[in-house]
Amino acid sequence: MEENDFVVIPATEKHINYAQEICDEMAESAKARGTGIARRTAEYVATKMLEGKAVIAVRNDGTWAGFCYIETWDGSFVANSGLIVSPKYRKAGLAKAIKRRVFDLSRELYPDAKIFGLTTGLAVMKINSELGYEPVTYSELTQDENFWKGCQSCVNYDILTMKERKNCLCTAMLWDPEEKAKEIEHKTSLAGEKEKEEKLHEVVRKQTLLERIEEKLRSSLKLMFA
Repeated sequence: MEENDFVVIPATEKHINYAQEICDEMAESAKARGTGIARRTAEYVATKMLEGKAVIAVRNDGTWAGFCYIETWDGSFVANSGLIVSPKYRKAGLAKAIKRRVFDLSRELYPDAKIFGLTTGLAVMKINSELGYEPVTYSELTQDENFWKGCQSCVNYDILTMKERKNCLCTAMLWDPEEKAKEIEHKTSLAGEKEKEEKLHEVVRKQTLLERIEEKLRSSLKLMFA
């Protein structure tokens, strides 16, 4: 089974009937890994679908295969949460395809927002890194209480509170549009400097070649007159 056997699209009202199954699989997956998860209800997932803030992967025969949704805080922070792939459709590249599509959707809806995530999964960290996320401290994340309340259903919540929300078992990763813009500007500047340097080298090379030709002509003329 390959990635092209599925479509990865923004979820709509026609996908609401998958909400409970998605929530159940999120809980089962977390239990199997022995890690925490901020538990969501089917109603919450359905609302995300209706708001156009979720991405779903559907097999060509119409069966549900994967899901992820967007959460926002004051429009300045965005999280791509609840990434899940149905066990029978894993290892088909769906997790990466879903993460990229929900990332693009987040950028479309909130172009100036910082996009972040908390995860214990190495595979998700790798995907985030490929998208340009950077590991950060918890202090660089949103401090909105509603976000941290979402962690209360996690089995590791006691660790989070004991650490005064400075760290936990999850790794925090952030994609900052301002920092990315600076990186692009820096790379563009470096490219421009490199181009100037290459042009200068080309001018010097041509001048050197011309000098060699002139010297050879002068030598030939001396021999002729001699």
